[in-house]
Amino acid sequence: MTAPAPGPLVDGVLFDVDDTLVDTHGAFAAALAAVAREWLPGLDPARDSEVLAHWRADAHGRYRQYTRGEVSYRDQRMGRANDLHAAFGGPALDDAAYDRWNALFEERFTGAWAAHEDAAATVRRLLDAGIRVGALTNAATEYQVRKLTRAGLAQDVPLLVGVDTLGFGKPDPRVFAEACRRLGTEPGRTAYVGDELDVDARAAVAAGLRGVWLARPGLGAKHANATEALPGDVVIGTLDELPGVLGL
Repeated sequence: MTAPAPGPLVDGVLFDVDDTLVDTHGAFAAALAAVAREWLPGLDPARDSEVLAHWRADAHGRYRQYTRGEVSYRDQRMGRANDLHAAFGGPALDDAAYDRWNALFEERFTGAWAAHEDAAATVRRLLDAGIRVGALTNAATEYQVRKLTRAGLAQDVPLLVGVDTLGFGKPDPRVFAEACRRLGTEPGRTAYVGDELDVDARAAVAAGLRGVWLARPGLGAKHANATEALPGDVVIGTLDELPGVLGL
């Protein structure tokens, strides 16, 4: 007698948004190149990759201060902009100058939002297999809904929890629990897929979920705060690999 197939390991999958479903790395590159031409006019365009790496590294941890509820979104963004200018010879930005800086940044950033090539097909495969799908993000809900909409993913991937839902974000286990509640799945039967090893995959495991680290090649400094993967970590290089590690 042939043993029955074990079936999927999960009933639901929660996705991070940035650099998991949406190519935020590429959008940041477009925005920062525009900012550099306007605000760092003496900088050789060949150094744009250094500007991007500096921004993504966020050495002062300003974005994580925001996700912990310690500073406002504006304060973290303005702080990062001034950190960037200090590193590359730009002027110090007061409130008025920052408003102009951010207007240019947002115009180019939002205009470059696009889904990763493997996102839509993977989401559709999960849905066709009867797996519930949603998103949990460390950015504001309305902002991320706009991002998913522009990327063509909002209809299939509802944004369930943002950093403003509870007033703080990952790695706090309560945000994972709330996302599972809204998805309608038990944490032990839910996978969380994200591009950062510490605040995504390992934080999900600590909250009782199945954590999957999406380590896309070429993101470099995006993972500067993540520790090296260990044998127990579930790691994939593209979303195409996700159904296989979930037993689909």
